[in-house]
Amino acid sequence: MSNTLVIIPTFNEKENIEAIIKAVFSEDKLFDILVVDDNSPDGTAEIVRRLQNDYSNLFLEVRKEKTGLGAAYIHGFNWALKLKYEYIIEMDADFSHNPADLVRLYSACALEGADFSIGSRYLNNKINVVNWDFKRLFLSYFASKYVRIVTQIPIFDTTAGFVCYRRKVLEEIDLNKIKFIGYAFQIEMKFKAWKRKFKHKEVSVIFTDRKRGTSKMSGSIISEAVFGVIKMRLKGLPK
Repeated sequence: MSNTLVIIPTFNEKENIEAIIKAVFSEDKLFDILVVDDNSPDGTAEIVRRLQNDYSNLFLEVRKEKTGLGAAYIHGFNWALKLKYEYIIEMDADFSHNPADLVRLYSACALEGADFSIGSRYLNNKINVVNWDFKRLFLSYFASKYVRIVTQIPIFDTTAGFVCYRRKVLEEIDLNKIKFIGYAFQIEMKFKAWKRKFKHKEVSVIFTDRKRGTSKMSGSIISEAVFGVIKMRLKGLPK
């Protein structure tokens, strides 16, 4: 058993899931993987079950329905805390997050003293995104800047979904009171960790848009982020 768990949420990722699992397991550091699947109708979970015959440190949790990215990660966080993992990493299944960067995120916490580390696309306002159209890039980049201005949080990539947390961060945040499910979930987690004085480190990564499968981005997710940060700034959030 590794001290680090990589959580990969999935919904209809049959085209990516086997390759991403094998890529994570090919890294020099030993990672355990938990796939949290939202009952994908395309057979994603069946592929994971087959791979479990080859990998003893590959785990699967299948939820009954698709209730949002945030809910899937919270399910994974609670699972990880129960099993006493020291480091817990969020990662997409579609290779937008490079498995080669996992060790860098882990090292930022385990060796460099951060309580949570962020795979940042926009560190020091330098854009590291490949294959996004201008509209999506504009929206993502300025969403992060907007969050920085509204909340005063000193993080360049506030909507990043490639994040490593020390166990103590997730233990102190009341996961049952997380309000948001999309982009705003990522913002809320960072905001709550920062408000609790946890130390963060941004690690510059190159984000590459998915080549296979369908993006889960939607207008409602974007709206949640825009209006959610206003709530966080003006009203605060429950602990």
